[in-house]
Amino acid sequence: MRLRTHYVFTMGVLFPLGVNVSPLQGIVMAGILSVASNLIIDRLGHEVRWGYVRRTPMTHTLPRSVMWGFLPALFIFLLLYFSGVVLWAVPLMGLLSGPSHLLLDIFTERGIYVKKKGRWSRFALAHFRYDNPMVNLLAVLAGLGIIILTLYVRGVLLV
Repeated sequence: MRLRTHYVFTMGVLFPLGVNVSPLQGIVMAGILSVASNLIIDRLGHEVRWGYVRRTPMTHTLPRSVMWGFLPALFIFLLLYFSGVVLWAVPLMGLLSGPSHLLLDIFTERGIYVKKKGRWSRFALAHFRYDNPMVNLLAVLAGLGIIILTLYVRGVLLV
C-alpha cells in the first residue's frame, strides 16, 4: 500500500487506545506514532535491486514489525515521562503500529515475510498492486471509519 494509506489506517487502529486520555491527545499521539513507525518500517525495510524496490525481512516480518513500531513509541513515552507526563497508551500503541503496517501489506502482490523451514518466504493473501486506488481507498476509509466509530462510541461525536 501507499505510505499515506499506511498513515491513515494505522492512525485509525491506534486511536481507540489513545482516546481514553482525551480525543485530541489520542489523535495527536496516533498520528505521530503512525507516521514515525510507518516511515521506519518502509525506509529500513525496502531496498532497490535491479531498478525495483522490494521489501526485506528486516522490517516486514511480524516480530520485527512489532519491534520497529515500538521503538518510536518508547522514545516518545520516555520523552513525555521525563517531562512529567505519563501516557501509558503510547507503548501499547507502539506495539500495534508495526503489525497494522503488515496487515495492509499482506494484501499486496509481494506480501510479507514468514519463516518456513528456516528460510524467509513471502506470504500474501490477495496479491493487489501496492498502488491500486480502490484498495488504498478502502484502507483509508477503514482507518477513518475506526476513528469516527471510536468517537461515536465514546460519546464525543453525536450524530
